[in-house]
Amino acid sequence: MLELLASLGNAALHMLTQPFYYIALLFITLYYRRQTLLERKLIHVKMHSWGREVWRVIWSGLAAGLLVSLAAVLLGVSVTGAAVVCIWAVSAVLLVFRVRYFCFAYSIGLLGVVQFILSFFSDFRPGGLGGEAAAAVRGMDIPALLALAAILHLAEALLARWQGPALATPLFLEGKRGRVVGGYRMEAFWPLPLFLLVPAGAGAGDLPWQTLLGGGFGLVSLPVVIGFSQLTTGMLPQRKSARASGWLLLYGAALLGLALLAAWYSPLTLPAALAALLLHEGLVWYGALEERRSSPFFVHPPHGLKVLAVLPGSPAQELGILPGEILLKVNGEALTGKAQQLHEALRRSPAFCKLEVQNAAGESKYLQRAIYDGDHHLLGVILAPQPDEDTTAPEKPAGIFGIALMKTGARRRQDNGSALPTGRETAAAQETAAPLSPAAAPGPSGALPGSSGAESAKG
Repeated sequence: MLELLASLGNAALHMLTQPFYYIALLFITLYYRRQTLLERKLIHVKMHSWGREVWRVIWSGLAAGLLVSLAAVLLGVSVTGAAVVCIWAVSAVLLVFRVRYFCFAYSIGLLGVVQFILSFFSDFRPGGLGGEAAAAVRGMDIPALLALAAILHLAEALLARWQGPALATPLFLEGKRGRVVGGYRMEAFWPLPLFLLVPAGAGAGDLPWQTLLGGGFGLVSLPVVIGFSQLTTGMLPQRKSARASGWLLLYGAALLGLALLAAWYSPLTLPAALAALLLHEGLVWYGALEERRSSPFFVHPPHGLKVLAVLPGSPAQELGILPGEILLKVNGEALTGKAQQLHEALRRSPAFCKLEVQNAAGESKYLQRAIYDGDHHLLGVILAPQPDEDTTAPEKPAGIFGIALMKTGARRRQDNGSALPTGRETAAAQETAAPLSPAAAPGPSGALPGSSGAESAKG
């Protein structure tokens, strides 16, 4: 046990000296900073604080990394230092093409295919860096690494189920027939510090238990990044994240079974590596197909206004208004699908508001609250976009260069429905995001101030 603890300490120190973990943290920080900029362009307030989001994924990634490491050690998953470099090199190349390829399943699956191809060229022994890379790929235990990829996807599924709704960013998207609809993107990346066994026979002692995958005594560090990305316009974020996490659990369980079979019967290594790639792509394809078949959910009905999101800490959240609900009446005035109506109705009675809201079950609930000086001009409600909304976000997730350069991808639509890049927030938009002025909402002297504008959001 003392030797194992000493090995863990050495692996932890090695983790701190590796650049890969810090590269992952930099990438995640840039991503959440860009997310905040996109929220400000679309809804003119920030729903997420990028600093808090980065801290959340760090500590949850650390906890998940320790659990994954424990499962991997019990199974006997092993990795060499050269394999760590190969995995990160392949991940970096894939990241250039698409951010979602920054995934352990793609890296290990591709390396498994390359290892199979190299098995036909046993005499291919180039010198220099290429020869070292080929030797490292030949020596990789692909079934064990595929088992690790499976465990990582099980952890990803649990994190997505747990944190999915909190990851959701409201978006204005250009839907079918050129109409703008509301939606959500749920996207997150977690950096996981892993501690894995060294290969058996590489100068390592025997473990005190029998492992399925045969790792030796001793630990080595491997920083990895797992990610979750889903776009929905047809259902609430809670439901979408639950469905996606369920499919990820099935994928992880299937891949783990294939990896263990490949460890038992080596000719199954190539089918298992291909399954890691193809099944993952199948999940992406099925999710896109499901979205295409669904009807837009966040659009205004003929009577009422559909709520897209609610700012954290706002009066709307205190009242219990939820995304997906419909505002039917404000102070007795029926709403007919125009966002300006809500603002005008609140201004006509600046000290108090009564709301009739239709919930997801189609039942009406009646809410009331005093309005204080400084409250958000729409009580913290983010409404679904109008069909002719002028600014939309892209459906595709950002690429690595878009994240690095802080390009939000938001586009300003012309009257004919085409889109132009937007590079400004108009004065009118800034007025829309402003809280009620003291003249518009004269509260009693000494009244407690409410949440206002961006300050009512997290951070």
